[in-house]
Order: sequence, then structure tokens, then C-alpha cells
Amino acid sequence: MNTRDSVLKILITSSDYVSGEDMSRSLGISRAAVNTAVKGLRNDGYDILSVTNKGYKLLNSPDNLTSGEVLALMDDKSNERIIVLDSVTSTNDYLKDLASKGAPAGKVVISDHQTKGKGRRGRSFESPKGNGIYLSYLMRPQSDLTNISEITAWTAVAITDAIRSSYGIETSIKWVNDILLNGLKICGILTELSIEGETGRIDSIVIGIGINVNEDSFPKELEGIATSLAIETGRKYKRSVLAANLIKALDKLASDWTSGKDYYLESYKQRNITSGKSIKVYKIMEGAEEGINATALDINPDFSLKVRYEDGSIHDLNSGEVRVRNI
Repeated sequence: MNTRDSVLKILITSSDYVSGEDMSRSLGISRAAVNTAVKGLRNDGYDILSVTNKGYKLLNSPDNLTSGEVLALMDDKSNERIIVLDSVTSTNDYLKDLASKGAPAGKVVISDHQTKGKGRRGRSFESPKGNGIYLSYLMRPQSDLTNISEITAWTAVAITDAIRSSYGIETSIKWVNDILLNGLKICGILTELSIEGETGRIDSIVIGIGINVNEDSFPKELEGIATSLAIETGRKYKRSVLAANLIKALDKLASDWTSGKDYYLESYKQRNITSGKSIKVYKIMEGAEEGINATALDINPDFSLKVRYEDGSIHDLNSGEVRVRNI
């Protein structure tokens, strides 16, 4: 963290006044550096009260997604593993590069803005500055490819848990990993794997997550498809709270993998809105352009989707996309 973020973390985590002398001693910097940091924070919109012989106290803060904001809500052990950027091409690409250089499991990259955000199937992911959360998380599971396809479903549960614990908002899941609010998409997940060529085992998994938080509009092509928490609830949210809770939920996921499956499967089934609905199935691997009519029957223990086609045949979908009628 830079000096400004370090001072901000101290102010956020203190319920009382903090003297400039205490901050300078704690951070190993001069009193002048503390004063400069406070002035910079005030210019960024932070309401900081200063009282002679008492020090500084944070009264109100804007929705800034910075290291100081996020790390103030995490334990001190997280200081070295969480990187918060103002802008990046793609948090997944940034973290994959770190992973290739030996970054440990649990490394996190967050950005306020992406210039080349990535979605599934090579699509772009809209990542405007100052509105969303764009976060990538590194896993290095000691496992082969047997169950790894379940990671995205587990991640969907972790995200819904984080949104609920942050803001008290209940969201739902459309198979396989679209997070919905009022039937519209608020989140995208892109999981990318790196495999050891010699052993066929997993070297790393980068889980990329983009959440629409405070956007008030979307491009025309996304109208009726995407939304944000702010649009659906009519209020703005402090993104650092969700970012911190999302990291904690992903830490839990990594710790639970694979022994904690029962919780994720049961939670996924409870929050999934696909089962029992009329759907169209798009088998991407087969290059199908037109959807096939079917009925979604149930979520299987491996998170695949059991469907019945119009000819009466029943199949399990392990990949592809579905569209739910009237959503």
C-alpha cells in the first residue's frame, strides 16, 4: 500500500481520533507525510475531521475501490496478497501472469476498471470505471481434472453469499453460473485453468468475477439482459464491502474444496431458477446456432443439468448455455 492507503486504513479501522504522531510512528513516516496523505484523501472526497491535541477522525467516505478501503476490512495477513489497481486490461490476464511467476494460492487482483474485460466464449465484458467490481482469485488445488468443472458452480454460490452478507440482497443462479437479480444478469464468471504438461495435473486456476454494482445504465445491446444492484434496488453501495466479503467467500471456497461439497450443492439447488422451467439449450461445443427446446428437470450431484427434450429423451448437460423462457 502507498502512504495514502495506509493512512486511510488506519482511519477506517479506528472508531476514535488518531493522532498524526501515532500514525507516523506506526507507519514509519514523517508527520508531514501523514498531513500530505490526509490532504490527498480530502481531495478524493473523504470527510476527515482534525482537532488539535486529538488528531484525525474519518466521518464519511466516498465509494472508492482502493487498497486502503479493501484492506481495512481484511486481516493484516492479507496485506501482501491483495493487489488493488485503478485500471488494467484484464484482472485475469494480470493474475495469470503473476501465477506463471510463482504467485501463491489466495493471491487476489482487483481493479476499478478494465480496458479489455473478458467474458465467456471470447466475449468482452463491460467494465466501466467507478461502478463495478472486477476481481480475480488464484487457486492451486491439489487435484486433477475430475471434479474441476464444478468450480464455477461453487463460485456462483460464493458470490451470492457475499452479496447477501454485504447488502442483505438475495440473488439467484441460472445454470450454470449466471447471477441474477429480478431475472436480469448482474455478474459474470470466467474460470481459466493452467495444466502441467507432464503430469496432466492442475497448476493453477484463475477465477475471474465481474459484478455490476452501481451502474445506472447499460449499452443498448445489453438492455433487458444486464442490470446492476443499484438499478434494481434504487440505491448506491460501497463496493469495498462487497470486495472484502467476496474475497472471504472465495477463501472459504478454497478451504472447502473438495470436502465441503454438500453445502455448495444444496445452496446451488436452493438458489437455482432453471430447474422446472422451459428452456432452450445451446450446445456450444457442437457449434449449434439455434437453441433446442427442452425442460430443465433438476440439478445433478455433479452440478450438471438434467433436461428432457421434446422427443421425451432425457440427458445431462455438462456444458453449453441455456436460456430460460420469459427471462
